[in-house]
Amino acid sequence: MNLKIDLVESEESILVKVAGEIDVYTAPKLRETLFPLSEKTRVNIVIDLSAVEYMDSTGLGVFVGAFKNVRSNKGTFQLVGLSDRLKRLFEITGLADIMNIGQIEGEVK
Repeated sequence: MNLKIDLVESEESILVKVAGEIDVYTAPKLRETLFPLSEKTRVNIVIDLSAVEYMDSTGLGVFVGAFKNVRSNKGTFQLVGLSDRLKRLFEITGLADIMNIGQIEGEVK
């Protein structure tokens, strides 16, 4: 499956909408999109994963690297729209304890 990435930029933040599967084959495309954004000073990145059907450890690695870049550049990094399966993946790895994982505004859980 392919990976689709859309960017919606505003004055306050950059919304990154990700759809499809994040794996060893598609992670480089995600990295190429996220890393230049994550290196900006005081950037606020929100990543919407509501349309992600599958993610492996390669995807986790991309998010960890982008998260570290954003934090070192005094920005904010938030993941939203995670399925129960993705939330569990972040919880098992301990990343849910260090990353801001939230809900999409208006989403009822």
